[in-house]
Parts: sequence; C-alpha cells; structure tokens
Amino acid sequence: MDVVRTPEERFAALPDFPYPPTYVTFDGGDGTMLRVAVVDTGPADGEVVLLLHGEPSWSFLWRRVVPELTAAGLRVVAPDLVGFGRSDKPTDPAVYSYAAHVEWMRQTLFEGLGLVDVTLVGQDWGGLIGLRLVAEHPDRFARVVVANTGLPTGDAPMSEAFLAWQRFATTAPAFDVGRIVSNGTVTGLPPEVVAAYDAPFPDEASKAGARVFPALVPTAPDDPAAAANRAAWEVLARWDRPFLTAFSDGDPITGGGDRVFQRVVPGARGVPHTTLRGGGHFLQEDVGPELGRVVAAFVAATPRP
Repeated sequence: MDVVRTPEERFAALPDFPYPPTYVTFDGGDGTMLRVAVVDTGPADGEVVLLLHGEPSWSFLWRRVVPELTAAGLRVVAPDLVGFGRSDKPTDPAVYSYAAHVEWMRQTLFEGLGLVDVTLVGQDWGGLIGLRLVAEHPDRFARVVVANTGLPTGDAPMSEAFLAWQRFATTAPAFDVGRIVSNGTVTGLPPEVVAAYDAPFPDEASKAGARVFPALVPTAPDDPAAAANRAAWEVLARWDRPFLTAFSDGDPITGGGDRVFQRVVPGARGVPHTTLRGGGHFLQEDVGPELGRVVAAFVAATPRP
C-alpha cells in the first residue's frame, strides 16, 4: 500500500497539547509497515484509561480530558487511528475497512503496548472500534465508558442526516477537517484549535482515511461489518463488568443511543449513568473536564476484576 506520513513540523504549535507521541510499528497486512502514534502519559503504574477518538479527529481531541485523568493517578493511552493525527495514512481508500481498523488497533494496543485491565472510553468511531475490541478480547478490559457512539449492525435504518454526511464525505470537493469538528461542537473553536485539527492533513491524499470512514459504518444488513457487530452485541449482552454511558445532551447523531446500552448490557445496571449538559457531538471540546472527572470517578468507584 502507498502510505504518507504527515511532516512533524505540522504539529509544532499545538495549543494545550504538550504530549510527545510514542510509536508502535507493525505489518499493515501486505508487508507494508504501518506506524501508529500514541500518547502515553500519566503514572506508568496507574490503571490504564484508553481514549479512542473518531471521525475526523485525532488524539488532540482529548486534551481537555487527559489532565483530569492523570491528576487522578491514571495512565492515559490515546492512539491516533491509522489515517489520522500523527499516524501513517494509506492513500488508497480501498485499504480502509472496519475490520482493518479493529485489527490495526489490536496490534497497537495489545501486541505493541501489551495493555491489560483497560478502561475503554470511546467516542464516535472510537466506540465502534473499541467495542469490537471489547467483544473480541473481553479479558483485556476492566470497564467501558461510551460517549456519543454506538455499534450499528445495519439492521435498523440510519437517519437521513447521517446518510447525507456519508455522501458529503466521499463527494464534497473540499473536506475541511477543522471546520467539520468545529461544526460538531456547541461552543465553536478558536482558529488555533481549528488549525490543530487541520494539521494532520496537508493535502488531499492524506485525507483518504477521513473521507472513507463514514462509508464504513454498517447501514445495511449485508454490510461487510454487520455480522461481526452482531456477534459483538451478543458478547455485550453478557458483559457484566462495569459499563457507563456518558453522552452529551446536544448530539443529533447519537442522541438516545445511550439507552440501548443501558437496556442490553448487564454491566450497565446500577451504574450512575450521566448526561453531560452543554456538549455537542465532540463533547470532549465542550465539556472535556467534566467528562474526565466522570471517568476518573467511575474508575475509582469500580475496582478492577
């Protein structure tokens, strides 16, 4: 596969994000070596909180969450998905699939970093990928927090708003990542933060993964990822480890999805689910410190298995 790597100088002036990346390198599946960037900060002996971002953001999205977690004595691991942030970016959209993203994160987190007793915090595609990892490697995880995400199987119709977003991502002449993220917040973003979201994507070739991501969401029962997601729901329906929903109140894409998890997942019973007021789809930007405190309190209140 053809791969591009964003020049380091593009990340030279990131506001409030003083975290140097570490890198995990592995065979991407055809002999091409892929390099994934990971923020790994906080006490090395702290419980691991895995922060998985979605579309079209990168680990920078978590910068207002991380300080709350590290202050609580937690080790924070926040990778950039392949195609995003400081990770390598295949330029052929056909290289990307839901299954590939799950496998790339498996290799990064388990084979590369050897993570165990993980608390997953997944938002947007971070939940779609992270929940598959939970279902396929349940012994690696101690807890789950889902925030503005889901696990679609294609068996229920998607909203017209989402289908329009799918069409836009693949056909729009311009795909301005920073503006897209800003439009998904309640508060709006200052220019330097918008620029930080644009930083990983210096040209159109580097946006292949970002553009194709919405098309990988299962929207029909025969989608290539539908069966695997149904199997994941079967595991989640037996998952009795702590499972918390922390959705925002202002996300038109995932609003109401928290109730499905609360109803289906045994580990969600008796847990203090929360709705974070004043947050849009990218709640990390709008209510990041609040989300961080919710996660830290959840870890403290639920000892690992």
